[in-house]
Amino acid sequence: MLRSVGKSPVAEKGEDPRITGLRAAVSRLRRELAVYPSEFRDRAIAEDELAALAAMVASGAPENARMRRSLLLIVGSIGSVSALGPALMGVRSAVDLFGDLPRPR
Repeated sequence: MLRSVGKSPVAEKGEDPRITGLRAAVSRLRRELAVYPSEFRDRAIAEDELAALAAMVASGAPENARMRRSLLLIVGSIGSVSALGPALMGVRSAVDLFGDLPRPR
């Protein structure tokens, strides 16, 4: 299959680029967490929330409030593991592309 330069196969399907970015960021953090050699107390929480984010992305219509809740739990779980910091920031940046939650009036 030939592709145009600069286009990914996902972009050709007409998928929202924010979804594509979030999928890639979640996948990267999941891979890095899986190979991280040390155990830490809240690792299972981070793994569960990353699985939840992956499921939301797979559905194609992630909920902003639920994504942000998952992000908070992930940050709280692995935020102090500096080796995972760049991948964690990638997930945060990808979630931020979906915009802010509406503020209560």
